[in-house]
Amino acid sequence: MPKRGYHHGNLRQALVDAALVLIEDKGPTGFTLSEAAKTAGVTPAAVYRHFSGREDLIAEAARQGYEIFVDLMNYAFQSGQPSALASFEATGRAYLAFARKHPGHYIAMFESGISINHSPELADVAGRAWGVLERAAQSLSEHIPPEKRPPAAMFSAHIWALSHGVVELFARNSPGRQSPFPPEDLLESGIGVYLRGLGLIPPDT
Repeated sequence: MPKRGYHHGNLRQALVDAALVLIEDKGPTGFTLSEAAKTAGVTPAAVYRHFSGREDLIAEAARQGYEIFVDLMNYAFQSGQPSALASFEATGRAYLAFARKHPGHYIAMFESGISINHSPELADVAGRAWGVLERAAQSLSEHIPPEKRPPAAMFSAHIWALSHGVVELFARNSPGRQSPFPPEDLLESGIGVYLRGLGLIPPDT
């Protein structure tokens, strides 16, 4: 009788789905390939037909996460048009929404230590995700005189870091880190302080 793994309709995806469950439950370094195989219902040897090791498996989970992420960010950016500010704020909210809805993917992408250069495919989709935020930053800062305008890459990096910090500390139930304010409010007010400092929005009256 053939082994169970050979009957799998999509073994590669089954292994990725299993890894996502384990990543969320145990962290990116808290499980073995054998556990991923067991969760997927196949033999450990079957894993190596598709992945060279755990890092390769996690990298594929990250790549798939970025594909979801870039679509979500693009949708958020377009939903705010024609207001550059609304588009920029929408991308920040989309970041929080993604981290909550896809925690396994989020961890694989940002907390696993896997380089985005692990594969050309991963590097490409990660670059596209970064590009959405850069476009939002570029659009929002167009009216700033060139000599005073921060590079779009720096601008977007600051906002990405702020978004990531809010997610890590307050949006994913980190032990011992409670905030009296919703993560969305923390992010919105933080972005507001940053944008006022650049003169992109007027100060509060």
